[in-house]
Amino acid sequence: MVVIETPRSPRSRKSAKFERYGWLYMRFSGVALLVLIFGHLIINLVMNGGITQISFAFVAGKWADPFWKIWDGLMLWLALIHGTNGMRTIVNDYSERPMIRKTLNVALWVVCAALIILGTLVVTTFDPCVDSSVSHTLSVCK
Repeated sequence: MVVIETPRSPRSRKSAKFERYGWLYMRFSGVALLVLIFGHLIINLVMNGGITQISFAFVAGKWADPFWKIWDGLMLWLALIHGTNGMRTIVNDYSERPMIRKTLNVALWVVCAALIILGTLVVTTFDPCVDSSVSHTLSVCK
């Protein structure tokens, strides 16, 4: 009888449960990201004049609507967590020493958290009307 060794990644029952949730997250977030990213590309690059319309005023007008802030924020969160979870899986599969594995995983999640915080701050606090030299040219600031 052939015996297949269990993978290195899950080390306990609790870890196996986390791996299952990580696997499910990758599938659901991947589908959601396809919709979000292709919607983003079609609206920004195909419709209403194509790539020539992209400017500071275009972004200011788009982010004046809460719908687009939520859309872009959701895309940011899902993409960063999706990518970090994928890198975590690679680290767990290929790093042999437990201390290196733990250090790399902590570094991945710290960088992910920092980028999520910074990106969310940009999306939520963006105000194109701060500079008076620009605000008179934007219809959003009137």
